[in-house]
Amino acid sequence: MTPINANLVRHSGNIITIDTEFMRPGLVASHLLINNGRALFIDVGVSKTVPVLLQALATLEIARDAVEAIIITHVHLDHAGGAGRLMSELPNAKLLVHPSAAKHMLDPSKLSASATRVYGEEKMRSVFGALEPVEKARLLIVNDNDKIEIAGRELVFMDTPGHAYHHNCIYDKSTNSVFTGDAFGLSYREFDIAGQAYMMPTTTPTQFNPAAYHKTIERILALNPSRLFLTHFGCIQPIEELATQLHKKIDQYVDSTLSCMHAENRYECLHGKLAVLLVDTLVNAGSKLSADSILALFAMDLDLNTQGLLYWLDKELSKQEGG
Repeated sequence: MTPINANLVRHSGNIITIDTEFMRPGLVASHLLINNGRALFIDVGVSKTVPVLLQALATLEIARDAVEAIIITHVHLDHAGGAGRLMSELPNAKLLVHPSAAKHMLDPSKLSASATRVYGEEKMRSVFGALEPVEKARLLIVNDNDKIEIAGRELVFMDTPGHAYHHNCIYDKSTNSVFTGDAFGLSYREFDIAGQAYMMPTTTPTQFNPAAYHKTIERILALNPSRLFLTHFGCIQPIEELATQLHKKIDQYVDSTLSCMHAENRYECLHGKLAVLLVDTLVNAGSKLSADSILALFAMDLDLNTQGLLYWLDKELSKQEGG
């Protein structure tokens, strides 16, 4: 791993992690894969961070017309919100998407409306920016186990639900690396302890499925990858130990949610339990961060995780009632 500048890090295999600088440093990464002057992006942040990606190409002396693809792991805005705008700057790029994500890239109006319900109109406008559609002729749907050669690499696409049903992970055979989006949780570098990553599930509304999440983690492990590249944030290893962490926390999230089922204010109950779980596990593992610092860094995730878990709970209760 070699830092190039404040927001670019080069990994072996000519993989570049770009800090999109969305909201704060170290929150949302885009990964640029390069091979003999050809390139592709995996996840691209939001519309307002596209200039950062274009500047990365300039810094690395990669021509815009040499970018052959943008791959989005799923359509949540911090991964795919900038895809339409970036495509307009990359004349030869195709957009590769999960089958269930394609309609949202062609017409992002429903995606925008859904995100606005979660974040509010002001935040959508000021933080995320407008979503731009992608031309149908430039969109390529990739299915489970598809193998595609692009930008000089053979990539394998895996349907990986749990965080979202429209989620792909991408396996790069040449480097034995998996680009996991949110399917293997998130791991912020501020939470590293003695150089080791700390894993957390992400249960953003509205498609969290714990059983599928567990299966997806095991599917990724079965590849025996050397590295995982997370959108939140960067390259992590050793993988099996982190998978154990993640499995445990998914179960803890579910247990916490069920324990708030009959609370007068479910949101406050669950948000409080997740906050305590986060602080206690980090401190017990040896983190030197204060509780206030931990909660400030994870504030947005705590809110979104709480919303997503309560949405899951309502669906489970509806099933039990025959709804």
